[in-house]
Amino acid sequence: MTSCFPSLQQNFLMLQTTTLPSAIAQIVGNNANPMLQGNAYFYQVPYGGVLIEVEVCGLPPEPTTDSGFYGMHIHETGNCTPPFDKTGNHFNPTGQPHPIHEGDLPPLLGNHGYAYSVFYTQHFQLSDILNRSLIIHSKPDDFTTQPSGNSGEKIGCGVITEITATLFPIS
Repeated sequence: MTSCFPSLQQNFLMLQTTTLPSAIAQIVGNNANPMLQGNAYFYQVPYGGVLIEVEVCGLPPEPTTDSGFYGMHIHETGNCTPPFDKTGNHFNPTGQPHPIHEGDLPPLLGNHGYAYSVFYTQHFQLSDILNRSLIIHSKPDDFTTQPSGNSGEKIGCGVITEITATLFPIS
């Protein structure tokens, strides 16, 4: 099987395996989902855009979402104080309709409370999203409802923080 873009695929794999991410969001659950936890890693891609790797466990059972999908978005404000009501709206500096504004991300597919996803976006640069929040919602995004896709309650939150040597000291 051949890849449509072999050089991009190889570059993304090399980026993930040979470099530290540029930023991290350490995701925690709300009061109703205290076992929800995980990390989102953000890699600045040299030719533009960001590669995002998300791993979460402790998601609520899939029957509550009807599909196993959970909405995921970047919100304006990096305040993950439960119940995550201070995160603001979806990050949307250009005023685009949903689902094409900058804060729209692919949904997470949960399986027995676990989700893993890696994707690339050119909707923003890393500097645009630092100190904002990555939110996981209780329901899948419907990709239609304005302004935010009717994704339900904010069940997980992590502030997107630049990784420095003090966060990940190299020994």
